[in-house]
Amino acid sequence: MVNLRSVYRHAEEHVTLLIFGLFALLVVFILAQSIFSPFFVLSIVLAVGFFILSFYKPLWTLGFVAVYLPFETVILKFISDDIYVVARYFSEGLIYILCVVVLWKWLSGKIKLQQTPLDLPFILFLIVLLSSALIHSVDPTIAILGTRQIIRFILVFFLVVYLRPSKTYIKTMTMIMLGIVAFQSLLGLAQSFIGEPMDLFLLPSDARTFGEITLTAGVSQFWDPGSRIFATFGRYDRLGNFLYFFLLIAAGFFYEKQNWIEKKHLGLLFLVAIPALVLTYSRASWFAFLLGFFYIGIILKKDKRIFIGFIALILFLSSYLALSGLQVRFITEAPGQTVTERFYESFSYARWRGEYVGLGRVFWFVQTPLSVISASPLFGFGPGQFGGGAVAALGNTTVYEQLGLPYGVYGTEGMIDNNWFSLWGESGTLGMIFYLWMFGALFFFALRVVQESKDPLVRALAAGFTATIIAVAFNAFTSTVLEIRTLAFYFWLYAGFLYVLHQKKPRPNKERKRLKEAL
Repeated sequence: MVNLRSVYRHAEEHVTLLIFGLFALLVVFILAQSIFSPFFVLSIVLAVGFFILSFYKPLWTLGFVAVYLPFETVILKFISDDIYVVARYFSEGLIYILCVVVLWKWLSGKIKLQQTPLDLPFILFLIVLLSSALIHSVDPTIAILGTRQIIRFILVFFLVVYLRPSKTYIKTMTMIMLGIVAFQSLLGLAQSFIGEPMDLFLLPSDARTFGEITLTAGVSQFWDPGSRIFATFGRYDRLGNFLYFFLLIAAGFFYEKQNWIEKKHLGLLFLVAIPALVLTYSRASWFAFLLGFFYIGIILKKDKRIFIGFIALILFLSSYLALSGLQVRFITEAPGQTVTERFYESFSYARWRGEYVGLGRVFWFVQTPLSVISASPLFGFGPGQFGGGAVAALGNTTVYEQLGLPYGVYGTEGMIDNNWFSLWGESGTLGMIFYLWMFGALFFFALRVVQESKDPLVRALAAGFTATIIAVAFNAFTSTVLEIRTLAFYFWLYAGFLYVLHQKKPRPNKERKRLKEAL
């Protein structure tokens, strides 16, 4: 028989402890607020809350990061300086917390080691980065920050593999992300009509630093107000990157006959997102989308309509040149440039020459192999030493001064606007081989899933993802896209989604066993 008095006494003790704990916590918050700002205390509370949430519901945290990142730039614009460091690395910190959660679950025996196509090349790539840092005696702080810049989003793939989200979770996240694509596109289209007032509200123009480290460089609006849309991404090219990635994922679903998303809804998405992509004026995003889309339509799906459309596009572009008399070789970037001029400028000799003379991207296409790789061909110069975001953030000029080269693009930026070549310069030819191995392993894995999977969702996602691999690989020649959170995070996230979905399929042996049991 239950002793009601004992139960009541225990309940009373727990309530007393809870009240005492809440009172003590309140006192701590009041004292902390008297020393620090209220926003700093709030940020600590949020950090502790997400830390606890990540242990009990890690997939909720992962989903939060995915939804938060497209809005991060505009949110950070309104964050005060006293908590800016915390806010700036908040999303990245959640990734590391999830890594701790996965490690804890493995050590406690709740999850087992998984074998993936990326395990070996990733480990070998890390070994090369470590070897390169040791060979060139790179400062440990620079080496750690440089390595973190390169691998932080690759970790997302392994997080997804070990957290093993359900098919429902992946479908829900995809629907949410496509909804965000629609919202960002509509916001961008509104921006093109409203113009300068909306640009001023959304543009993160102020640079933020922490000591000698540049947290956010700030964006200088060198284009005409309202001429290039960027929504909440801060830069037109970053909005373009985000749009083409998810448009290619959506294209994979559009081609699937047994589709869980209605084609009319996908059609509406394309109707608002493709004009927004055009109005970003991001040529790299245009070409990346076209490469990926033509790959899906012509190579994977053998769609004659897309092939005819491709031929028609080539004929139209050629005819326009013949009839308009446009002198492509002399086109350079200028205020009031039309979409057509922006497109043809990509093939302009005057632009290429100007970029080389002006120490732009073309200069580094030439000088990286000639001056940087030739000086350290196998192991490169180490993480955080050349061409990437860490170099720019740290103001690290060591390698540039050693080789007698200007400090990145325009001689001032640190970055070289070419992610493949920055990786080549930092990890050497060996590092590039292992990094490309990861990309190749993902591509052939996804292609095999397209050909073998019986699940329409998995097949469609694999088709879209193979296209994104091609698009991102191209885009990496024109920016540091492999390091940018508003694309790299989603690239490795969907690589993990695809791997998990493929692993969840029933194995033939299991199917036969279940059939025998049923009979």
